[in-house]
Amino acid sequence: MQRLIVASANKGKLREIKELLSDKYDIISMSDAGINVDIDETGSTFEENALIKAKAVYELCGCPVISDDSGLMVYALNGEPGVYSARYAGEEHDDEKNNLKLLKNLSDTADRRAKFVSVVAFYDGKREVTAEGTVEGEILREKHGYNGFGYDPLFYSFELKKSFGEASAEEKNTVSHRARALKNLTEKL
Repeated sequence: MQRLIVASANKGKLREIKELLSDKYDIISMSDAGINVDIDETGSTFEENALIKAKAVYELCGCPVISDDSGLMVYALNGEPGVYSARYAGEEHDDEKNNLKLLKNLSDTADRRAKFVSVVAFYDGKREVTAEGTVEGEILREKHGYNGFGYDPLFYSFELKKSFGEASAEEKNTVSHRARALKNLTEKL
């Protein structure tokens, strides 16, 4: 089974990637590989950021790497928070502050349609392969559920007919942006 290092310190992403790919690949976290680095995501798109992370970790380990860059895009906010989803409120990975800012920015908005987007990248020093996945929904006016991470309790999935915060990991993995991106990537590989 091919080993893949996941270029992310986000425990939620790592858990989802392991759940989705562990039947095909030996998934290893950066910390388990002895890599402790904070990679600047300087790209202006999810694809650029995913490749930046994959290539940076590859340079440190020389092993095949998989990376994900993902975020929430709200139509009424012209695609915000987008690539800045994790640091929307100015604090890296402060889910509570990010959710509060999103609700504030949508407080007077009737159109709450949104989508989650994920671009995953594979890099092994020779090949770079990317794939995208999306899921449509809308932003609720308050949190529903305690599962998942990030914006999950605010994101109502049209397909599941509940928030990602209310969905089990198994339910979320049937429709999520990351699951779709990973499926598309494994088909390309």
